[in-house]
Amino acid sequence: MATVVEHDKRRQEILEKSLDVFMEEGYEDVTFQKIADRCGITRTTLYIYFKNKREIFLWSIKQLLSTLEEVLIKIATDTSISTEQVVKDMLYFIFDQCKQNRKLFAVLLTYLVQLQKSGVDTEERVRRRIIRLEHLMNCAIIRGIRAGEFKKVNIKAAYEMLYALIESAIFKISVLNQRDIEEIYRAADLAVEGFLN
Repeated sequence: MATVVEHDKRRQEILEKSLDVFMEEGYEDVTFQKIADRCGITRTTLYIYFKNKREIFLWSIKQLLSTLEEVLIKIATDTSISTEQVVKDMLYFIFDQCKQNRKLFAVLLTYLVQLQKSGVDTEERVRRRIIRLEHLMNCAIIRGIRAGEFKKVNIKAAYEMLYALIESAIFKISVLNQRDIEEIYRAADLAVEGFLN
């Protein structure tokens, strides 16, 4: 049992340290050796845990998304605040995470462009990763409609508008290097307030 725990702990450490390498170097410039060096292990040892840098990168992203999802679930299920505030808080949290992880999102966008060039359906890949976000947002919108806070809006269209704000924020923050995100908050406020009865 202790061996499994140690293996999982080491794997977690590798993921955390490799994420820093990806953010500093960019996906293309990261090598298995650079990750091994950062982790203080040999490449051979690294192969025990992961088969290539792509696998490490994808697990790192999955880990980050899982952490984000935990917070979003707490926000989405908070019944002590209005649905309007729930949706705004979810968006604010995502925007703040984009700002805090600016380099990672830039690396992720570069990675997606590389995949697209190689013929991979990037839209499908992204959709699979954000399906839980879509579910949480849709549940919040439905909650607002049922509570009479929101107009009876088309749920899919409402989500697509909110998701477009998230995509825009990611682009502005990670590609255009926008540091002041108050305008992004105001756009989110305006969008959500448009749902109100």
